[in-house]
Amino acid sequence: QVDLVESGGGLGQPGGSLRLSCSASATIYNIETMGWYRQPPGEQRELVATITNLGSTNYADSVKGRFTISRVNNKNTVALEMNSLKPEDTAVYLCYAEERYKPYIIRDHWGQGTQVTVSS
Repeated sequence: QVDLVESGGGLGQPGGSLRLSCSASATIYNIETMGWYRQPPGEQRELVATITNLGSTNYADSVKGRFTISRVNNKNTVALEMNSLKPEDTAVYLCYAEERYKPYIIRDHWGQGTQVTVSS
């Protein structure tokens, strides 16, 4: 039913690492940008990182130098390597994909979300 499927969430330790993966459905027409958002408990959803089909990346200031977004095999699969985890990284992480449905129409796709908890 979902267009994007995340995996790899779970429990991490402060200072440790976790890796998230997101795979897009083959039925999505053309993905220009994929990325990760997160929603900490009681807070608004915020951008974590994005990557374009050309490999350009963008990171939130809070994760720069700690998280790395990358393509896996093709533009429709991305990974988020999270290093030096902090308790404030705890959130539901959601995969995002921007589909160029038509030349002048963009469709947004969202994964169901995966829980990341960082605690000692």
